[in-house]
Amino acid sequence: MSTPQEPRSVQRAPAVLVISAVLVLEALCLLGFAAWYGYQLATSTPLSMGGAVFTMVFAVALAVWMLAVGHFFFRGYRWTRSAALVWQLFVVILAVPTLQAGLILPGLGLLLPAAAVLLLLFTKPVLAHTSRTSDSGKTF
Repeated sequence: MSTPQEPRSVQRAPAVLVISAVLVLEALCLLGFAAWYGYQLATSTPLSMGGAVFTMVFAVALAVWMLAVGHFFFRGYRWTRSAALVWQLFVVILAVPTLQAGLILPGLGLLLPAAAVLLLLFTKPVLAHTSRTSDSGKTF
């Protein structure tokens, strides 16, 4: 009978930790938005109930997806780089009009973490972390 191998200690680059943390925090903020939106939906009458419910369900689904991306990015899955990149580009697209509307703090709160993730996604330690072919054999 073979004994299961103990997982070896993996030293992750600080950039991997930062990206994972930002992805999870953005997902939690999106869940907070969905909760606030649901409260507003319950206490007032929207113009389109179907559209409002769809928006809330979509926000929850997107937040759950981003939690999964943050988790699997931390574990080193390759596909998470593209998911994180696309999400950060969407956040930048939201941050620019927010800044142009004169909402400086919310705009910077969106733009700065997204810019940091976009820059860190292409560093050598992050590319090495998400391009591993050894360890467990899971590279997709």
